[in-house]
Amino acid sequence: MSGLGEFERIARFFSPLVEGQSDALGLTDDAALVTPPPGKRMAVTADALVAGVHFLADDPADRVARKALRVNISDLAAMGAEPYGYTITLALPRGMVDAEAWIERFARGQAEDHAEYGIRLLGGDSVSTPGPLSISVTAFGWVPADRALTRAGAQPGDDIYVSGTIGDSFLGLAVLQGADFDLSEAERTTLADRYLLPQPRPQLGQLLLDVASAGLDVSDGLLQDLGHICEVSGGGAEVELPLVPFSDLGQRLVRAGAVRAEDLVSGGDDYELLFTAPESARDVVSCLAGQAGLPLTRIGKMRSGSRVDLLDAAGKSMALDRRGYTHA
Repeated sequence: MSGLGEFERIARFFSPLVEGQSDALGLTDDAALVTPPPGKRMAVTADALVAGVHFLADDPADRVARKALRVNISDLAAMGAEPYGYTITLALPRGMVDAEAWIERFARGQAEDHAEYGIRLLGGDSVSTPGPLSISVTAFGWVPADRALTRAGAQPGDDIYVSGTIGDSFLGLAVLQGADFDLSEAERTTLADRYLLPQPRPQLGQLLLDVASAGLDVSDGLLQDLGHICEVSGGGAEVELPLVPFSDLGQRLVRAGAVRAEDLVSGGDDYELLFTAPESARDVVSCLAGQAGLPLTRIGKMRSGSRVDLLDAAGKSMALDRRGYTHA
């Protein structure tokens, strides 16, 4: 696979990422040593990404690295956690062409997101595999010892909100897979970037700790993920399709008939925060949108029961052939 052995790869590509850190021990030991800040609990999350399933096999290595980090940072954001560090395992295909150049570019992507999100490498592993390229990240963050944002706590009557816009990642994947959509090259790049480079919301997650009753990030599709809140909180929900925020490009493609609005809602990979809050908190949520610098859109309400309904412009429940991505 490579002219360098495991330890040589670590020394060359990954050790420079931990210079000046005492917790990673220079990546020379079997584990990192981390001391929690006073008054904090550790939030821990893990995600695996497999070529051909979670990213395209020919995606640039730096983008793959950043996506692997960002989907985990998004999970931390969904808990209201401040990102701290992560471990990573790379399973690289045997016989991989230009493996060293790929790893070098991958490490550059890690460094970029270290700077952007204040997260640090703590350790990991590097192995070969007869299967597709696979990446597993375990990320750690800090939440106040007395609270965290979870999927439990939503009550009937609570408003349902989502950050940013929904559906562009679904469109970006379609573009990367060859869909035309009659777009300019700049528009195609914009959509592709939403798929290749998610935008997690850790600042918003921390702001929501004292406001939201429940929350998570939208990874498998807005409706499907909302169903997880309903299941854990013990309630139902209704989402009004005309209220769901789409980008200008998304709206244009829906109007042109290139895609259905319900496809954007169920597409997944948005990595926006979906949360509930009491109706009395509407003014506070509006203020938080200004603090976070992104739209927070009220899209529906929690209710009794267990159903999650998508309502059309006439307020009628829509029959859907897909609610989101289902893991095997």
